[in-house]
Amino acid sequence: MIKSITISILTLLLFIQCAEEKDAFLISNSTVGHLTIGMKIKQIDSIFAMDSIVRLNPRQNESSTVGEVEIYEKGGKKLMLISPRDNYDPESLISNFQFFDDRYKTIKGLNINSTFKDVKDNYKISNIETTLSTVVVFLEDSDLFINIDKKELPENLRYNPNFVIDAVNIPDEAKIKYLILSWKIDDLESAEIE
Repeated sequence: MIKSITISILTLLLFIQCAEEKDAFLISNSTVGHLTIGMKIKQIDSIFAMDSIVRLNPRQNESSTVGEVEIYEKGGKKLMLISPRDNYDPESLISNFQFFDDRYKTIKGLNINSTFKDVKDNYKISNIETTLSTVVVFLEDSDLFINIDKKELPENLRYNPNFVIDAVNIPDEAKIKYLILSWKIDDLESAEIE
């Protein structure tokens, strides 16, 4: 009897643990896999202990991660770039992500291999801005934005810097060049100061 109760309790605990497992590749406004908004750049070392962390601005005698880092799987596949608010402070909060691996996706399936049609079908576009080489598409109610290379646009729109690009000007099959998440951490940092 006690043996069957023990087995039942262990089974229940296993189910609870599995239900609480986070998707290591899910992107949201407050999480990226196991990372949550408000985490410090120095915490990257423990979270990605099984992966390779490449410090882009290494400093001598620094025991924890400082500045931008690229995360690679042990097999060498580049996963993402993580940036803190302040590149010189290990206590700085993580503020930006650029995703390179298509396993990183939103709950609606948006990832680096998505097309502009996928964006339009699943998100409301709040704003579109242009740079010299890309079109930046901001999504309503999201900290996520995408860049589309101007080479994806019709030729008559690629070279005129004064032309205002609208969603109807971007072809459905246009591919995402960059998928970026920029956390709004101003409120978190001001709360830490107080």
